[in-house]
Amino acid sequence: MLHQNAMRFGLVTPIVTRHPANDASWTEDAGPAELLEIAAAADRLGFHHLTCSEHVAIPAHVAPVRGARYYDPLATFGFLAARTTQIRLVTHVLVLGYHHPLEIAKRYGTLVGERDVEEFALLDVPFADRGARYEDALRALRAAFGRREPSYAGTHYRFADVLVDPCGVQPDVPIWLGGRTARSLRRALAFGDGWGPFGLGLEQLGALLAKARGSHEWRERTRPFALVLPIDVQLDPLDPAERAQLAERCERYRALGTTVLNLRLRHRSLRHYLEQLDVVAREVAPRFS
Repeated sequence: MLHQNAMRFGLVTPIVTRHPANDASWTEDAGPAELLEIAAAADRLGFHHLTCSEHVAIPAHVAPVRGARYYDPLATFGFLAARTTQIRLVTHVLVLGYHHPLEIAKRYGTLVGERDVEEFALLDVPFADRGARYEDALRALRAAFGRREPSYAGTHYRFADVLVDPCGVQPDVPIWLGGRTARSLRRALAFGDGWGPFGLGLEQLGALLAKARGSHEWRERTRPFALVLPIDVQLDPLDPAERAQLAERCERYRALGTTVLNLRLRHRSLRHYLEQLDVVAREVAPRFS
């Protein structure tokens, strides 16, 4: 079975990334204190995950399109993990080309201790022989997570006779692959535990998934596969009419087979956002559990 009938709700976390297309003005002056309030509320209300994207620096000329603020995921999640108990922490996305697989296994594998699940979304980025290197890095990650004495011999990465101490407590960290193309979905089916695309609308996602369901990779899949899809509208669930629209939109995503829906809401302050989370948890999410 590729997915479950239930659909969980994750949050594209405000503050940590400021994207011009979907940001709110109040987040400009917000910081760790406000972020902690969001994380604590989301944890208490049972949301599936929080996100934090990775970019070391943004070229000045593209900042008006991509945004300039990107918190460091490791530092952010270390801060939040110490103050939450259940909510998952998702690097949506981690730029795999920046890191050696052992570095990821050590730094993120030891991040949250005994927390139930820690999940990663990985993005293929342009670099020399990127396709083969990317796929080999994924295999190397599988060999390294949760192992004190990892070993691997692949086409681009090799390691043996090394100790990772402390190592992660979870040897099978779910790996979600990012991207926005049919190729990224095929790669996720072949190498990952889920697909977490970005920048795609409901209709685009529907077309890609319809084609993928006829593929060899989909038919041969035996383990559960997460579809972590981004909602393509921003609504205010405190407004009854918009709450109904949100529920209807969520139903359409569930019909696609979505297992986790990444939410962005239209908010004007921290208090407003926290109230929205409460309403979503009480009045929207239970319909899809």
